[in-house]
Amino acid sequence: MPEGDTVWQAASRLHGALAGKVLTQSDLRVPKYATADLTGRTVLDVTPRGKHLLTRIEGGLTLHSHLRMDGSWKVYATGQRWTGGPAHQIRAILGTADRTAVGYRLPVLELLRTADEHRAVGHLGPDLLGPDWDPDQALANLLADPTRPLGEALLDQRNLAGIGNVYKSELCFLLGATPWLPVGALPAERAARLPALAKRLLEANRDRLVRSTTGSRGQDLFVYGRAPRPCLRCHTPVRVADQGDGSR
Repeated sequence: MPEGDTVWQAASRLHGALAGKVLTQSDLRVPKYATADLTGRTVLDVTPRGKHLLTRIEGGLTLHSHLRMDGSWKVYATGQRWTGGPAHQIRAILGTADRTAVGYRLPVLELLRTADEHRAVGHLGPDLLGPDWDPDQALANLLADPTRPLGEALLDQRNLAGIGNVYKSELCFLLGATPWLPVGALPAERAARLPALAKRLLEANRDRLVRSTTGSRGQDLFVYGRAPRPCLRCHTPVRVADQGDGSR
């Protein structure tokens, strides 16, 4: 499930494969950009912003993509078989002399001026893995609506960027709070710990192949995806329920 750490990894792979290289192949398979041709332009960098990916290209252009639930970017060497899915799921192809990046099932793909990136990501709160990280602002954003359930507030990317269902669930568990607890009812000392704890979890996992919040091999997560198995601490069954927009 793509969350801030997963998107950071995707950006790192894409940056390593494309940055500083001239595009020899460009195919954006969405109607609005079907005729756009980026060949001959150099890829400047690939930057993650929360759950968004910004591929900046020579000439003041940015290819903005968002993975949501099922999207992915795969990088292949020249001649390597593409294995990310059937051809009809491909939404973008960016190729250089020795690498090809293929975007599968991308629900959001748009080509915009780099100067207009704010249209895509300007609404986001402080990025847990970005240079703009500001724990005080993130906490202030979360507490701005004290009656809002904690889980919903954590998922709102306008408050802080990079948390999805996995980290929402794990953070609530580590804070000893139900996701339905109003943010304002979270004890002050726990609320103060929240930004640093969230950042520590994402930073610990941005270079891992298998996400872990427990530090125990074979038991990677405390609660997410564990229902109805016993809690790793108290051994009572973990329960799952929908919250808000269908998040768990």
